[in-house]
Amino acid sequence: MIIDTPLMSQYKEIKKQNKDNILFFRLGDFYEMFFEDAVIVSKELGLTLTSRNREKGVPMAGIPYHSATGYIGKLVAKGYKVAICEQVEDPKSTKGIVKREVVRVITPGTIIDTEFLDEKNNNYLMGIVMKKSVIGIAYVDITTGEAIASEIEKTDDYIYRLLGEINKVFPREILVDTDFYEVVKGELQQFTQLNEITVNPYNRLKNSEKFLEEYFKVISLESFNMKGKEASIEATAIILDYTIALQKGHEIPIERVKFLENKSIMELNLTTQRNLDIIATNKEKGIVGTLEWVLDSCNTSMGSRLLKRYLKNPSTCRDEIIKRQNDVEFFYSDVLKREEIREHLKNIYDVERILGKLILGTENGKDLLALKDSIRSGIEIEQILNKDSIFKIDTEILTEIYRLIDSSISPEAPFSIREGGIIKAGYSEELDELNDISKNGKNTILEIENRERERTGIKGLKIKFNKVFGYFIEITKANINLVPADYIRKQTLANAERYIVEDLKIYEEKILHAKEKIESLEYMLFKQISEEIKKYRDSLSKLAYEIAYIDLMSNLAHIAIKNSYVKPEILEFGEDIEIVGGRHPIVEELVGRDNFIKNSVILDRDKNFIILTGPNMAGKSTYMKQIALILIMAQMGSYIPAEYARIGMVDKVFTRVGANDDLVTGQSTFMLEMSEVANIVNSATKNSFIILDEIGRGTSTFDGISIATAITEYIHDKLEAKTLFATHYHELTQLEMKLSRAINFRIEVKEEGKEIIFLREIVRGGADKSYGIEVARLAGLPKQILIRAEEILRILENRKMIIEKNVKKEQLILFGELPEELKKENKKVVEKSNELEGKERIALRVIKELELDRMTPMDAFLKLNEIKRILN
Repeated sequence: MIIDTPLMSQYKEIKKQNKDNILFFRLGDFYEMFFEDAVIVSKELGLTLTSRNREKGVPMAGIPYHSATGYIGKLVAKGYKVAICEQVEDPKSTKGIVKREVVRVITPGTIIDTEFLDEKNNNYLMGIVMKKSVIGIAYVDITTGEAIASEIEKTDDYIYRLLGEINKVFPREILVDTDFYEVVKGELQQFTQLNEITVNPYNRLKNSEKFLEEYFKVISLESFNMKGKEASIEATAIILDYTIALQKGHEIPIERVKFLENKSIMELNLTTQRNLDIIATNKEKGIVGTLEWVLDSCNTSMGSRLLKRYLKNPSTCRDEIIKRQNDVEFFYSDVLKREEIREHLKNIYDVERILGKLILGTENGKDLLALKDSIRSGIEIEQILNKDSIFKIDTEILTEIYRLIDSSISPEAPFSIREGGIIKAGYSEELDELNDISKNGKNTILEIENRERERTGIKGLKIKFNKVFGYFIEITKANINLVPADYIRKQTLANAERYIVEDLKIYEEKILHAKEKIESLEYMLFKQISEEIKKYRDSLSKLAYEIAYIDLMSNLAHIAIKNSYVKPEILEFGEDIEIVGGRHPIVEELVGRDNFIKNSVILDRDKNFIILTGPNMAGKSTYMKQIALILIMAQMGSYIPAEYARIGMVDKVFTRVGANDDLVTGQSTFMLEMSEVANIVNSATKNSFIILDEIGRGTSTFDGISIATAITEYIHDKLEAKTLFATHYHELTQLEMKLSRAINFRIEVKEEGKEIIFLREIVRGGADKSYGIEVARLAGLPKQILIRAEEILRILENRKMIIEKNVKKEQLILFGELPEELKKENKKVVEKSNELEGKERIALRVIKELELDRMTPMDAFLKLNEIKRILN
């Protein structure tokens, strides 16, 4: 039987409490992993797998503690949880095994080392709870202290809305209450695995409301507008409980929770977010080609994060939108002030995350210096804008913080807070004395030596040092009679005596332990300074928000001028949408503004349903998406790419664009299309804006036209929402005569012989041709296919002409039996078609029988001529 060493017994006991975590076990200057943990990290991090001498056969892998942050970041990015087990006793003063404890557990949603996070993105932990007919959602960013809660109704298509909310927030980790987890496990896992989001079940707290009241130290959650909102209260409670448990007693920077009323923001479902490329959600694809990419020239990471928040949550509060517009206009109209402020913003660091580090206790000297510089720039901005209410901060308190850091923290402070060099000279007398001793110790020893020679008259008196006795005075036997009474004998040698004196012993103590004391004292002083700064967290939090807001507003003004955007007039719900000379903000950035064709739109009470026809590649999707993006930009408070605009606010934007099978859920193109349309017609209101592109093309022509027609009629008659419907079915243009608010538009196309030119202009009226073969030619299909397609098209057009000769156009339907006389003419066309197909089959057989490698060029020419005769 193998008996564990005391160290291994300690390890196993701690690991037992952290079964689901990779345990980073501190041994001196290393973190060691054992058993299965060692195997995992060696594989994931490329570490060498070895074993300890005293525990042979036990897999082990280790990393230096000072470089552990990078390894932890990589493991957490792969979805692992890491438990940090530290030595909580000084090994020098401990007999036997050193006491160790897990001091923090790090998960994907609770990373606190900000160097491994994207500075322009939040790192959210989300909680989801289902309560009766309501789903509560809450999410926090432990690095910034942001906490938000909301609720959605549990409708028939609630999973679609829930995935939309998750996609909007894009958390790194999700906790779902255990009961609800079993219900949504399948759908959630498909979505989260694809997006590399960790999902775990979590038990609800027994009394969530009381827990939150105690945590936030409030009498009632009414102060957060959450009273009675049980689902969101429980969702907030589980993520706070989880975070607190993982921080193992460390304070967390979450001081308040903001309840987000869904009615105050524009709803953008999952499909809409993806179709419109609002923000980057795919790491591999990156930010290029998104609205975020176009609009983000912010100078601070806080401004960039606020921009994303606005993009994902356009406002439906007219007063709020107009306030933002006015603030953008302030910087738009004053170029000198705007550029001066944007220069100052470049000197500001991430105050939000520095404050988070202060509260979490992970700050260092560099962080405080960055905070000092940010405060100075913030105060300078406030002085530039002193007559304007757009930027208000607690200048007096911030000045105090600035002076404290300036007087205490060395400009060359290192990243480590345990190795000294942080505190500025002159801040602490005791520290200055220790530093003086450490730097000038030898000089002081010489001074004592010279002093004692003069006092005793012993010219050969020397002060020496060894590891056993430390510093001592050595006097030869010949001079013993001159030794003062206050000398204390320490050692007798053959030819000399060794003594110590009180002040030498005191100084020795100081010299020998100066470095250790300096490091300990500096750490203590640094933490005292941090605690003092933390008292003003409210002022620092306000500074962070004000900087983010002014950065975003000045950025939007900068973008508006750079890209020739205009300020839209914001109207109430249900009012007209009129955009003159509108442009697609992303496409024009990619192709160049000079190459982009402007288009206008009017959706008013009389005509609010546009049926848009025209060939593929002509610009239908671009036109429709640009209107949706302009609405989003307008309602987030930005200027827009247009010459003039009046925007009646919308509560929701829906898009159904493209036709791709969903490989994750196994849905076919048509099933996916119908599911998304169902979500639209079940969720839209008369104040919504809807884009439908090629509805019904995933099934047969007759089915497609029938469904497209029925959907058009339902949206027009029942929902009355502002809608753009792009279609290839020219039959739908006839709906303009039947539906009072429907109106036909088409993409203008210019024909030059067999060539077509897409003018990309939207004009009144419906298209009468699809130009499908011409588009295929532009796409590069082989000539043989194009020729055959033209032949088949002529056959089908002949059939249509025969029908139209004998039946009035208004009676043209695609269903039911043809009259007898038409059947005879149609039969002739079909027979002619079959005859053509028969000749082609003969030609194809001849081609298949060719043995090209045995043919001379002349043989090939003759055979080709024979095939031509067959076809002609």
